[in-house]
Amino acid sequence: MDTILITGANRGLGLEFVRQYAENGANVLACCRDLAEASELQALKEQYNNIKLFALDVSNTEQIQSLANELKEPIDILINNAGMLQKENLQDLSVDTLLQTFMVNSIAPIKMAAAFTPHLANSKRKCLVCISSSMGSISENLSGGYYSYRSSKAALNMLMKSAAIDLASQGIKVLLLHPGWVRTRMGGSEATTEAVESIQGMRKVIENYQPAAGEVIFYRYDGGTVKW
Repeated sequence: MDTILITGANRGLGLEFVRQYAENGANVLACCRDLAEASELQALKEQYNNIKLFALDVSNTEQIQSLANELKEPIDILINNAGMLQKENLQDLSVDTLLQTFMVNSIAPIKMAAAFTPHLANSKRKCLVCISSSMGSISENLSGGYYSYRSSKAALNMLMKSAAIDLASQGIKVLLLHPGWVRTRMGGSEATTEAVESIQGMRKVIENYQPAAGEVIFYRYDGGTVKW
């Protein structure tokens, strides 16, 4: 039975990851910043006895390391899902927004990778997954804007490319996923994809992922690929 650790598990894509993996019988380690406010996640835990909840603010690197020290079991799949998006134009882009977005979207995932390397290396699946976005693709940026979000996801992609090379000797695979434009609080009501469909697709990609050593592939939820 696989053990799956998921960040940002209190709503949206993270919550749906928890739901589907729990239904499939996996041991799910669901992490979010404020468990007291995570009513839907708490309800899922009442429904499934294979879900464990952990408070984790991914922008706090000490909390990341503390959780890694607390958890002793191997982790087959680590899903860096927590993220933030701010819509801004060139004139109102603030340094604070950039720093906060990079902390959550770029720095936190690589610190999670470092802290949980032993847990991944000791597992059977050894898969490090990051929810990226096609908005982090330089070649696909045809509309501008979203400065902090786009640049933080591009940085995430480069960080994970280096991690894939450095972790290859331990058999750890690194995967980047674009979930599509999903109808969540972040994606908005006009989005074209339901969370259930997105997660089903991404789980299939994760299940079948077999990269060459040191390779990282940027997949869409439907199995297509995203240009860098």
